[in-house]
Formats: sequence, structure tokens, C-alpha cells
Amino acid sequence: MRSVWSLLAPLATLLVGCSVAPVSTHPPISPSDPGPANTTPLKGLVHGGQQPIQGASVYMFALSTSGYGPPTPASTSLLLSTGPDTILNPTTGNYYVTTNATGGFTIGVGDYACGTGSPQQVYLYAIGGNPQVGGDNAAAGLMAVLGQCTANTFSGLPASIQMDEVTTVAAAYALAGYAGDATHMSGSNSALAAQGMKNAALSAANLADLGTGFALTATPNGNGSVPQSEINTLANILASCINSSGPGSSACTTLFSDAMNGSTAPIDTATAAINIAHNPGVNVAALWSLSRATAPFQPSLSSAPNDWTIGVTYTGGGMTDSGGLAVDGSGDIWVANFGNYHGVSISELNPVGTPLSGSGFTGGGLDSPDGIAIDASGNVWLANFSNNSLSKFSSLGVALSGSGYTGGGLNDPSALAIDTSGNVWVTNFNGPSLSKFSSLGVALSGSGYTGGGLNGPYGVAVSTSGDVWIANVGGVLSRFDSSGSPVSGSPYSGGDIDDPLAVAIDASGNIWLSDYTPWISEFSSSGIALSPSNGYTGGGVDHPGSIAIDGVGNVWLSNANSYTSGGGIVRTPGSRPALDGTTYSDSVTEFDSSGNPVSPSTAYLSAGFNDLGDIVVDGSGNVWVSDINTDSLTELVGAAAPVVTPLVTAVANHQLGTRP
Repeated sequence: MRSVWSLLAPLATLLVGCSVAPVSTHPPISPSDPGPANTTPLKGLVHGGQQPIQGASVYMFALSTSGYGPPTPASTSLLLSTGPDTILNPTTGNYYVTTNATGGFTIGVGDYACGTGSPQQVYLYAIGGNPQVGGDNAAAGLMAVLGQCTANTFSGLPASIQMDEVTTVAAAYALAGYAGDATHMSGSNSALAAQGMKNAALSAANLADLGTGFALTATPNGNGSVPQSEINTLANILASCINSSGPGSSACTTLFSDAMNGSTAPIDTATAAINIAHNPGVNVAALWSLSRATAPFQPSLSSAPNDWTIGVTYTGGGMTDSGGLAVDGSGDIWVANFGNYHGVSISELNPVGTPLSGSGFTGGGLDSPDGIAIDASGNVWLANFSNNSLSKFSSLGVALSGSGYTGGGLNDPSALAIDTSGNVWVTNFNGPSLSKFSSLGVALSGSGYTGGGLNGPYGVAVSTSGDVWIANVGGVLSRFDSSGSPVSGSPYSGGDIDDPLAVAIDASGNIWLSDYTPWISEFSSSGIALSPSNGYTGGGVDHPGSIAIDGVGNVWLSNANSYTSGGGIVRTPGSRPALDGTTYSDSVTEFDSSGNPVSPSTAYLSAGFNDLGDIVVDGSGNVWVSDINTDSLTELVGAAAPVVTPLVTAVANHQLGTRP
């Protein structure tokens, strides 16, 4: 067995934890008490390929709170029957307004009511009309995210809202975690789901400007790099259908056959965009070819990309050799800055990537923090590899641990997990042992728990039953009970487990391991190997360091494709092209809950990938990966299904691997 016992840089930290239907298929869901109508009008323009669309029907929807599906419940219609400008669609029962000869529309005073009971996340959907190319086009579907409405009030909207293919791509990706199609978007009625939907709606503004309808190059805060050319290319793909003779045109039929939801073809371009967001590795070249026929949005990609994930890369907040990641209940991203074995800070970014930590939070005994986890009170815990201590910070970034918590057998602590009693479990790579601390930082494990096959313990996760599972680089899976005793039968092997670095637990209690060799392994909650003798392979899995599970049980991995030499990370030359033609060896792989690869054979790539560390999924369905070499963090917008955050909340609510 090839060993990677020296793989101790923040290559990984190691926790984690639709059907398409036409508008007429499902009855609308409307507020039972819409409350008072609006007193401020909304105005905008609908464009297809930068040409005005005359006679389009513009609907105003909010994300429903009726559950996730499938089938996904209908979005909530917000236009009122009593509105002076609204028109009834007798087929769906929903109301709309129409665009004039210049593509303009007005949702006037008294036309809608939103957010009167509780805040709602709102978007506009335009369908049909004449794009002034080939007559009326029933397949022309466009969207724009307006964001949160509270008592008929929106924040930050431009005087005129521009709806076009770019804003449609932004809406499709930002809301992908809740979308079945353009008129069916829904989450649950939990507080965590409400937070996730709010954050998702906010992320659309990181991709497109509603005042101009153009794709951004940088996020509004300025610290995020946006793949403008890719967004424009996706917009051009939609424009090829919109600027055509209609649904029967070659452009539309090609688009709809290449942007399926399973075996169901979309009936409009907005739903096609959602399907592409859900399946970013499918028919990539065929879709790209559509963008060449008519390309009104520039700059665009001159060749087909590896995939259609949209990666936004963020810097700032004190990120330095960024490794471990954790997501709190508000959707903020916390980053452990390993700092080339001398890091003394952690960073916090809000759900849209804006730094909240200045040049980084310090103190609390921080020294090369690697593992990171968040407790039920929102406190942030870190394992300090260099000085054998734990640090604790409040949700505001205030150090709570003095010069660091010590004892308990800490010896090169690598990863940590928190149980439902607030106890902190820590793997000690060079113990080899397992430490346990109370929520107050009191060591409970003496000189460390041993046995159970501990052999280079690295990744750790806690199950809903309270068992502690440990990935050992020595090639086995260990299991301890809540008192720190090895469970009979531990360690477990099989499933081609070899050099496992990280561990995660799904909704069925199954244990997933990222194996640096490279493949992934799966075990049942009783330790029986479920993966085949050669592990699960494919999907571009390539030296995976970290692992996360999303809200439908799909497994996500960060592929670092690095190796160690003399105690430091050494880059392996890349071999796969990224969007700008540069080669990268780092990537993200996705498997479904049965171990089948979802990502293409080249995995998912982003220009921001260089030397990946940890991977996490947030409550909006965004996938976040840290990058060690570039001191950055990349977000794959809307790539996954939303999850419950922080991880300890998912454990406590028996919601591991499920949506909020």
C-alpha cells in the first residue's frame, strides 16, 4: 500500500458533513391572505438577444415553502386579480402583465402583494412574445431575481429592471437548488430553509447586473472574480432559440434535446437554463455550438468549456493558505488559514463572499489551524496542528479560548467534529489517538483514546447515534462510541479502502471516505463495505482530499492531485484544460448516492482551482472549495442540493444528507 502519512498540510479538513412541468400542469399556489397591495410600481424591459420582446407575458413569483419535491411545488403567484394592469391566464389561474412594443412593462400600483406575512424571495418570469426576429416565440422564457420582498418593499432594485438571457442564467444558477422548472421553485417552511432561499436569491446579484442586464466581471463587493465569458456564452445559447422562429426551430429543438431533465425536455429557454445548471457536465460541446449562431453577449468563450458549472472565486478576509471550511447557520463561510505551518488567523465571508473578518480573526491560541467545526451555539472550533491545542471563537470572531485548550492527548491534531452534547472530538495524527473536550474546552479523554485500529487518524465525523467515525491514513475505518471506547469490530476494511483522508455520513447512516489512492469507499452504519472491491471510480476523481454530502445524498470531493515531499506540498503538473486554456490538476467530482459518477470524466473545473483543500455545501446548494496556493475560495453556484448547516444541527435533527 502506498502511504501518504506525511500528507498533513491543509489538503483536506475533513468534515461534513426534478421534474419539469409546463405552466399548465399544476395548479398555482397563491397566498391565502395576500395582504395589502403594493403602492410602488416596478418597471422594466424584456429583451431577447438585446432585441425588445413585444407582447411577452410577465409573471411575478415567489419561491414556495411547500417542500422540495419531486415534483417541485408551484411557485407562489404574487400578481393580484384586483390589479388594474393584471391579466388572467385562464389555463394556470395566474395573472400577468404584458410588454409593449419596446419590451417595456409596468407592474403598477395595486398589482401585487408580497412579503406581507413573512419575507418572500421573488423573481420575474417572462414567456412568449415577439423578439422581432421570426414572429411570436412561445419558447422564449426569461427570468430575473428581484430578491427579498418584505411588506411590498424591495432593496436595491434599479429604476428599470432589465430581463434578458444573462439575468436568466443568473437566476437559473442562483435558484437551482429549489427549481424544478421556471414556474416551480420551492423549499420548506423551516427557518433554515428560509435563510437558504434568501442567500440563494442574493447570489444572483453576484453574476448579473439587473440595471444593465450584463454579466459581471467582479462581484459588487469587488473581491470575487466572475466568469463573465462563460455566463455570456450560456446567454448566447439561450438567445439562439429566442431569436428564432419558435419552438420548432432547429435552435430550439437542439437546445431542448441537449438540456433535458432526465427524459423530459424543457418547453422554454428559462427551464432549459435550469436544466443546464442541474446537469453541467452533459452535452457541453453540443450546447456550446449553439452559442456561435448568434452571439449578442460578448466576450464569450471561443471554445467549448470543460463543463457548465459557474465558479466565482473570492479573496480577502485574511485568507492565507486557506484550508479547512465550515458553514454556519446563517450561511457564512469560515476558513482556517493554515499559513504554511504558521497560520494565526481564521476568515469569515458572508453567503455572497463578502469578507467579514478584516485581515483575519486572531488570538485564542491559533497556530496552523487545520480542522474546523461550528457548534450549535455558532461558536467556531479549530484544531491547531503546530502547538497541539484547540481554539474557540464566538460567532462574531472573538477569541474565547485564551491561549488555547490543551491536554486530552492532543498530538498533531488534524480534524474535529462536534456531537449533539457539544463535545468536541479531535483526531491526533501522531498519537495515534482520539481526544474529547467539553463545550467549555475541558479535556475529557485523559491522554487520548486509543485502540479501534487508529493508525494515522485524520478525518472524523459524528453520526446521529453518537458514534464517532475516523478515517485512518493507515488504511482502515475506526469507530468509537460516545464514551470514547472502540466499538466491537473496529477497525473496518474492504471496499478498497487504502489511504482515506476524509469521512462523511449520509442520511442512511452510511459512511463515505475520500481515498487519496484515488477513489471513494462506502460502508454501512455497522461497518460493512458497500463499495465494490475497486471502490467507486469515475467522474474525474483524482486524489480526493475532502468530502461533503449534499441534500439529496450526492457526494462531493475536492481533488487536490498533490503529493508530499520533504514535509511540504508539491504541485503535480496539470493535464486538463480549464476555461481560459490554462491547465489545472485540481477539480471537483460528484457522485450520486449509489456511487455512480455524475461529473464528467474530467470532473468539474474552474479557473480559480489551483491547489484545493476542503469542500463544503451550504444551505442554498452552493459548493465551496478552498484553495491553498492562491489564498482564495471558489463557489460553484447552485451546483448541489441545499443542506442543513452547521453540521452539528444536521446531526441533532437527523438531517444528515437531507435538505433543510
